[in-house]
Amino acid sequence: MSESNDQDGGKGRLSLRPAARLELGRTIDAGSVRQTFSHGRSKVVQVEVRKKRTGAPSTPASAAGAPSATPGNVAITSRGSAPAARPAPGAGRALTATELAARQRALVEQQRDSARRDAERREQEKISILSAAEEARRKADDDARREAEDAERRKVEEAEARLQAAEDARHKAAEEEAAAEHARLTAEAAANGTAAPAPQVPLPPRELVRAKAPEPAGGSPAARPGTAPGTRPGGEQAGAAPASETLRLRPGGARPIDDDDDVRPVRRPGVGVPPRKPAVVIAKKGGDGRRAGRIDVQAAIEGEDERVRSLASVRRQRERERRQADLERLRSDQVRVVRDVILPDQISVQELANRMAARAPEVIKALMKLGVMATITQTLDADTAELVVQEFGHRARRVSEADVEMGLEGHADTDTELVIRPPVVTIMGHVDHGKTSLLDALRATDVAGGEAGGITQHIGAYQVELKSGDRITFLDTPGHEAFTAMRARGASVTDIVVLVVAADDGVMPQTIEAIRHAKAANAPIIVAINKMDKPDANPARVRQELLSHEIVVEEMGGETQDVEVSALKKTGLDKLEEAILLQAEILDLRANPDRTAEGSVIESRLDRGRGPVGTILVQRGTLRQGDIVVAGAEWGRVRAMLDDKGKPISEAGPSAPVEILGLSGAPIAGEPFVVVESEARAREITEFRQRRQRDKTAGLQAGARGTLDQMLARIQAGVQKEVAVLIKADVQGSAEAIQATVLKLEHEEVKVRVLLSGVGQITESDIQLARASNAVIIAFNVRATSQAREMAQRDGVDIRYFSIIYEVSDDIEKLVRGKVAPKARERFLGYAEVRQVFNITKVGKVAGCMITEGLVKRGAGVRVLRDNVVIHSGELSQLKRFKEDVREVARGYECGLSFANFHDLQEGDVVECFETEMVPG
Repeated sequence: MSESNDQDGGKGRLSLRPAARLELGRTIDAGSVRQTFSHGRSKVVQVEVRKKRTGAPSTPASAAGAPSATPGNVAITSRGSAPAARPAPGAGRALTATELAARQRALVEQQRDSARRDAERREQEKISILSAAEEARRKADDDARREAEDAERRKVEEAEARLQAAEDARHKAAEEEAAAEHARLTAEAAANGTAAPAPQVPLPPRELVRAKAPEPAGGSPAARPGTAPGTRPGGEQAGAAPASETLRLRPGGARPIDDDDDVRPVRRPGVGVPPRKPAVVIAKKGGDGRRAGRIDVQAAIEGEDERVRSLASVRRQRERERRQADLERLRSDQVRVVRDVILPDQISVQELANRMAARAPEVIKALMKLGVMATITQTLDADTAELVVQEFGHRARRVSEADVEMGLEGHADTDTELVIRPPVVTIMGHVDHGKTSLLDALRATDVAGGEAGGITQHIGAYQVELKSGDRITFLDTPGHEAFTAMRARGASVTDIVVLVVAADDGVMPQTIEAIRHAKAANAPIIVAINKMDKPDANPARVRQELLSHEIVVEEMGGETQDVEVSALKKTGLDKLEEAILLQAEILDLRANPDRTAEGSVIESRLDRGRGPVGTILVQRGTLRQGDIVVAGAEWGRVRAMLDDKGKPISEAGPSAPVEILGLSGAPIAGEPFVVVESEARAREITEFRQRRQRDKTAGLQAGARGTLDQMLARIQAGVQKEVAVLIKADVQGSAEAIQATVLKLEHEEVKVRVLLSGVGQITESDIQLARASNAVIIAFNVRATSQAREMAQRDGVDIRYFSIIYEVSDDIEKLVRGKVAPKARERFLGYAEVRQVFNITKVGKVAGCMITEGLVKRGAGVRVLRDNVVIHSGELSQLKRFKEDVREVARGYECGLSFANFHDLQEGDVVECFETEMVPG
């Protein structure tokens, strides 16, 4: 089977009309059939019918009286010797009512499809979201529309039933007429002695059925003239087809058949005809079934390829119609759709208009009503945007960028999951009271011997294992006043505070500060009175001074434990450990090790060979190598972990201090760290924190510049002097402490500006930044690279190296004082009493005075006092003793004084003499 085009018109087709001529010896009959599909589509299919040759003898009479057999359900009718009953070639036929109805339905369906496509095109331009208030009315409209559709469908079914009844009546009348015609032909045949033709009873349309002609009255072969020997008792010749066959159409088809699709019978006189196959009637599939598989000749002829719309297609059509009706109703009623508008912390006017599906000018108009003059690109805060959303009748839903951190801390632990953990103890106290030496005695190491200046300038984390097997984690904090932030961080992550006080020194300022930090953190305090080996040690004085700060030791009836120790002689250490374990047992310190790790960053630095290194304290869970960690605004995968002794470890449990490698940068000390599940989550959190930190820094810089009035005042008064510094330290805590120290040295005339505060060695970019701002680089325990050092020498950038924080503060203070302008200071010289006033021509009035105190100098500043009230302030123009000018007159001598531009002198006035000198600011 193959498709044909317009050039196939010359080929033979299957038809209900007899063939125009007979061809002898052909075994292949060719024809075509037209297939009709939905939406008015059709195509012509070429059909080839192959017939089998038989070697059975045949006579002209039998050949003339038997038609050729064709395979399949197509039967070709032969009229035998009655050519007059054959219709004329090319004669057309009128369309039946069923065919007309089918074509009409195809046209109606095509119109519906066209209307549906137009509706779909229109609905793409409209909104599809309705408010909840319209649901009830829409449901009622749906019910009414469904009832209307059901009524229309019932009308269509009734019309089809009436049409079917009319078709059945017409078909019945045609059968009766055919029966009468057959009776007449039978009677004529009996009178003439010929075989009676088969009755031409029209079968239902669209179903082809083979119909056998009835046998003559005799029923025997002898009673049938013109039959050849060898026929069967049933009246059929052996190996030949029946005497007469007719093509019939089966009813129920939905596809009309064209006039030129009639099957033409082929007669082959004188040729043997193969035995006829029994008639087969193919039942049509269910009306609602869809075509499955490939189409064949039988399906093409019988019209079983009818395409039926699926249920899903019907549902989609009804949904589109419903939405179209809702949109039309919205247009007619002008119903406003209520939306949930998501509002972040900041949103532009254009974005707000888009989220409300409103025009930007309308949003700007609403803002003007609220007193806000905004452009389309201006950013609004969440509160103002919420007012605009409520003005438009929508629902506002506030979200924040900080929501990205929600759920970062994890779930709360249950009591069954908690196990005992080692206590975290922070050593705090005044500088040089022996904190690090005491910790060294506990650890049996010598950290204090390697510290610059003999003072601790870093925060250290160590874990000590006692002889009993218990573990204690110690945090050593600096005692210098500049390291307040370090002490605060140590107190915030600790469980117990050990307050170290020197027995020979007593309570000092940093001791008081440590007490305040411990109370702020609600941490219990254990007092360790150190340096008991010194001869002037007085622990009673220490206990007495602690009373003024609400620290009452047990010896004096309080609850605070106190232990007398000596770090140098290593005495009293066992009692201190026992006191720490006792306090930890009272606190009942527990944590869950079977969860993701959380903790705090103790310190961070940049190592030249290992990159960013962070010292962290695990507070909950277990940190393992390979975990993804977020620490403040930095993140990374843990590539390696080292304990306090520098040994690599694979995991760290609660209360364990470790150093981790693999972070993207040095995190800020004191920031919390947490383990997250993926790198994408870590990047999202760190990007938000970095953006927040940049915004905060930009806000501080904008605030430092001040308002426009302040800037104009500075311009009028002259350029404000400043000292710009760039700080690079070995660890984050030291950089933070140095920054706080230099900012405290700021003067009202000289401003101290910190360009950069970071960790790591000094690089070329630092030199370029310092050169652009004329800044001084403070290098604390770090050095510059060779390239940076050469660039600094070439560009004249001042790099100052320090290892003790005292020296940093002294040097920066000198820089600030050098920038301060010198101040004018008055220095008192003496008093002179006016005894007599002389009026001299061309000179004016001259006061004759007696020096009562100090001395009077020529050119010095003077003030004239009358009744202790200053009536004139100016300069001394002349100073004479007798008739000669002198430079100065001492106490007890008389002199003459004249003043520039002042002559209102009286006896008894007092002249105060002073001079102005410039001193450094």
